[in-house]
Amino acid sequence: MKIRCQWAEANEHEIEYHDTEWGVPEHDDRKLFEFLVLEGAQAGLSWDTILKRRENYRKAFDGFDFEKVAAYDDKKIAELLQDCGIIRNKLKVRSAVNNAKVYIIIRNEFGSFDAYLKTFLPDGKSIQNSWKSMQDIPGKTELSEKISKDMKKRGFNFVGPTIIYAFMQAVGMVNDHVVDCFRYEECRKMK
Repeated sequence: MKIRCQWAEANEHEIEYHDTEWGVPEHDDRKLFEFLVLEGAQAGLSWDTILKRRENYRKAFDGFDFEKVAAYDDKKIAELLQDCGIIRNKLKVRSAVNNAKVYIIIRNEFGSFDAYLKTFLPDGKSIQNSWKSMQDIPGKTELSEKISKDMKKRGFNFVGPTIIYAFMQAVGMVNDHVVDCFRYEECRKMK
């Protein structure tokens, strides 16, 4: 039997996500935008709630094509707010559109969103933690606070330090698999 991080044992969605994506260093700007939108949508909800709606989000937000999302007008936003397949929170939907616009500005400045994120990492590489239990893992860190502050200054919404730390975990900026999880070593080697 495989040992996993405790949070990933509730259902098949979580197991699949944990075993294949969570903590894997992600460098594709479209996937990074997807996680940014999903983590913002998750605020105040369980991650499982978002995972169950992930395919709906992909359809609703044009496969997370940030160029298309940045061009959404009030009519498109109104359509999204009627889509029962996503979280129909006006602030979160508007935030996704706003964040797509800021995302493009950052890509233009740094060449990619991935390049922007790497400026916050030591030597541009993932941080390898060595937590023994889920209780040891913080909800935010000094680094997530620093990134959050910079992103807010640039105009992003729904990017508080806790959301940003969850984003960092999801996209492998930090390896927060507990040390006895079978994915810990696999993700550590991907840094």
